[in-house]
Amino acid sequence: MSELRIIFQGDRLWLPLGAVPLEVEAELSLRLAEGHLALKVAGDHPVPEGVEALGLRDAFPHLNPADWARAGRAYQWLEWAAGHRFCGSCATALEPCAGPEAGHGRRCPACGRTVFPSNATAIIVLIQRGAGVNRELALARSPHFKPGVYSAIAGFTEPGESLEHAVHREVAEELGIRVHNLRYFGSQPWPFPNGLMVAFLADHLAGELQPDPTELEDARWFRLDELPQLPSSLSIARWMLDAALDESG
Repeated sequence: MSELRIIFQGDRLWLPLGAVPLEVEAELSLRLAEGHLALKVAGDHPVPEGVEALGLRDAFPHLNPADWARAGRAYQWLEWAAGHRFCGSCATALEPCAGPEAGHGRRCPACGRTVFPSNATAIIVLIQRGAGVNRELALARSPHFKPGVYSAIAGFTEPGESLEHAVHREVAEELGIRVHNLRYFGSQPWPFPNGLMVAFLADHLAGELQPDPTELEDARWFRLDELPQLPSSLSIARWMLDAALDESG
């Protein structure tokens, strides 16, 4: 596989990927496992002629899915490396772990603390009730969404809980209802900045929607033939909704 140079300036990706000159000066450079080179340049670095700097969401329509996934992976590695230069216990500069099984960890030469890359794991759940033409989906909107957009319920896992427990807790906290019959749908790396989204389907068990006003602007049951504006096709939330529509015919 030929080398792909993926360059970020802050959280903006330089596009097109193949149009970046070789003499770019980088603050941080990482070789990814698949052989691609991830680079981070200074915020005041001039953007080369013919190159556009876009956030990952805005870059999605300009890349094929494989390259967008590679760019997201590169961004997560660069973010981790930039945020783990010093020991969290004694502030000594970290060093790469030694040995064939060290992976991408970093070790403190002073106190021995070792850190490894990790994801912030979140769950997302699409809740349904009814069947056939009466089938409905529970969708909600955050104040951070674009106007009119509704999506599935999502939230980060907490220390010591399983994915399933996180689903039940988030649904109860944000919607005030109970669910059952959880089914795993899939997962998606989510580079905003370092997430892993784990998706479930669930059935409504009990309770009426009572959206938490500190988290949500609104939450409603929507029939499949009366869905609101949906999230972008780059997200697993949209994949779940599209699958529900495909299943319904």
